[in-house]
Amino acid sequence: MSVMDILNRPWRWLPRSVDRRVRTIAWLSLMLQVVLIGTGGAVRLTASGLGCPTWPQCTAGSFVNTPEMGAHGIIEFANRMLTFVLAIVVILAFLFVVRFRRTRPDLFGLTLAQGLSIPFQAVLGGITVLTGLNPYVVGAHFAVSVVLVVLTTVLVWRVYRGRATSPDAAPAGAVPRWYRGLAWATAVVAGITVLMGILTTGSGPHAGDNSHPDKPAPRNGLDPQLLQHVHSWPAYATLALTIALLIAVLVLHARGARPFVVGLLAIEVVQVFVGVTQARFGLPEVLVGIHMVLAGCLVAAVSAVVLAARELPTRF
Repeated sequence: MSVMDILNRPWRWLPRSVDRRVRTIAWLSLMLQVVLIGTGGAVRLTASGLGCPTWPQCTAGSFVNTPEMGAHGIIEFANRMLTFVLAIVVILAFLFVVRFRRTRPDLFGLTLAQGLSIPFQAVLGGITVLTGLNPYVVGAHFAVSVVLVVLTTVLVWRVYRGRATSPDAAPAGAVPRWYRGLAWATAVVAGITVLMGILTTGSGPHAGDNSHPDKPAPRNGLDPQLLQHVHSWPAYATLALTIALLIAVLVLHARGARPFVVGLLAIEVVQVFVGVTQARFGLPEVLVGIHMVLAGCLVAAVSAVVLAARELPTRF
């Protein structure tokens, strides 16, 4: 066997089209983005945001946490290490589509964008630490994670649904405009809900660090009680729009869209229950963390609803 054969063997092993490996890595990408939201929330809710007080090192002279840093250092360092796990998955996702990039440039572009997001998120996380957990920087960090959930949801969708170029695919004008508009309106209001949630969290008690009681991590200075009410308005509007979507798919017998709308509605019902409960019980850490993870699930679900609206068949 020649040297070239040995060097080309990994290349020949890579998929030439969408197969089980591509589907699996796409799902892993999406799930890890949601998991990162959860672990990032755990860092904040355990007051471990400055468990590694500097960046890119964890502490002066060490890239890893030291025993003196205690549990906060372990939690923050573990969250940083999860980024490397995500980086491996993203690299594999890119490699798994690179051989058929000409026939599926959509998958190539999505995996490339996700890969470029890794260093961007890492730097933004570093700025978060170096600014002492500035609430607006922390919020931006979360907002980027939300965008990446949308991106990876699209990746999973395209892996299974392709580019809608098959003979049986619905033409561009087949989907009723009002239904598409309703789906997009739901997504927009859901996005506003998430953004208001970010501002509300930035005003609340979970600043992410309590290691220096004389100099606590900054808050955005907005009224948390008022923001809780303002945050609930688009949340209930999203719920109402989703109920309207469900009625629409039932009336239109749109079986292809029904599972996604039902899934979105289920997530919203749980999210509203958790949100109301955490507000009444003084924002306990566990419920706040669940609320954050559900926000990631909500964004993925509403993205799927919008994608499904584009592919409803002509006949219902």
